[in-house]
Amino acid sequence: MEHFHPNAETGDKPKIPSLDLAELYQCVHCGLCLNQCPTYRVTRLEAESPRGRIHLVKAAADGRIELNDRFKEHLQLCLLCRACESACPSGVQYGRIAETAREHIGPPGSPAAKALLNFVFTQILPYAARLKLAFTLLRLYQRTGLQKFMRPLMPGKLRDLDAMLPLIPSKFFQPAANILPAIGPRRARVAVLNGCVMPLLFGDVNEATVRVLRRSGCEVIFPLQSCCGALNIHNGEQVVAKQLARRNIDAFLAASQDAGLDAIIVNAAGCGAAMKEYDFLLRDDTAYAEKAKRFSALVKDAGEFLAGLGLVGPLQPINLTVTYQDPCHLAHGQKIRRQPRELLQAIPGLKLVEMDGSDRCCGSAGIYNLTHASMSQQLLKEKMQAVGAANADAVVAPNPGCMLQLRYGGQNYGPNLPVYHLMDLLDRAYGEAPVKP
Repeated sequence: MEHFHPNAETGDKPKIPSLDLAELYQCVHCGLCLNQCPTYRVTRLEAESPRGRIHLVKAAADGRIELNDRFKEHLQLCLLCRACESACPSGVQYGRIAETAREHIGPPGSPAAKALLNFVFTQILPYAARLKLAFTLLRLYQRTGLQKFMRPLMPGKLRDLDAMLPLIPSKFFQPAANILPAIGPRRARVAVLNGCVMPLLFGDVNEATVRVLRRSGCEVIFPLQSCCGALNIHNGEQVVAKQLARRNIDAFLAASQDAGLDAIIVNAAGCGAAMKEYDFLLRDDTAYAEKAKRFSALVKDAGEFLAGLGLVGPLQPINLTVTYQDPCHLAHGQKIRRQPRELLQAIPGLKLVEMDGSDRCCGSAGIYNLTHASMSQQLLKEKMQAVGAANADAVVAPNPGCMLQLRYGGQNYGPNLPVYHLMDLLDRAYGEAPVKP
């Protein structure tokens, strides 16, 4: 639905039934969210704050305003970082409001950009073979010299986007088997989300995650699965997102029924937050609402789960000073802050120093750094200043989007430090030599 139009018979603007959310009426307009909101801190505009956006969405839900371009711009400039949720004394789940509203306005950008994004969300991300082909072509583009030839010929904005493209690895991650036994006595049985982009850009992190789980006494299962749908949900595409959610629910719950699962493990913060909220996504689906609740209850971030299970020692020392970046969908979306820090502090020789504003968004936010590059870069510059002030040797950020953004920030603004996933360092502490299945 692109715009509201007055009803020809009554003259009233129609309401959007799916925006009839209890969350819309929880906000008491206290303003504690304002300075926690990245876009408000930059613009100082009420309409670019959570409080202001809630007011706009409520007006749209009541049919008092149209979903015109100005309305869309305010909603789409939001990073969906959910810092406002951490600050809110009334417990407003702003993410639910924004994601539901975006279902009615679609992806950001021009009509051509919207069409391209919808194509990616519906025809590429849900299909592992197509996504793998796309990344294989990107790898050829980078390694045949075509990128160096083409970049100077590109328009400025496209050239900037091309510069942000990370180096595609020479190989993609594929589990050695569908079931991998625990190393030593089995303490738990878990299923792991392989993800859509993770095995293609961060296959080494997936490999490390599997090794750490196994060395911690976990039998690891890889059910036949789909993309989690997080990028779709965050950008207003919910038809295919719901299809993906149903497929994953069926696959992982079947594995749980067959083998008995202690948890569904996710090593990407955005994916984990989306999967923990499948019950909200499918709340109106009578066939899946209850199954979605059971599924979401099993989902655990890798760091969250391992902190509860406990590591199996002894661990090798890592003489390194690191600072920790809280991924937004981990700290604000899943309320996980303490556990990753506890795991880092359990590594002998490793020193953790906190950066200022570690839970402030780095500007990645899914594809936000592509669709809203100017705001994203402002936030990234601020983040890199905080990284520099921490005087660390490396940054730890257990989320792929944050890792890409921070690496790009280091190369362009400094300091150019190594950026690790939490699982990378735990894997090193367990011993780097891979364990054969």
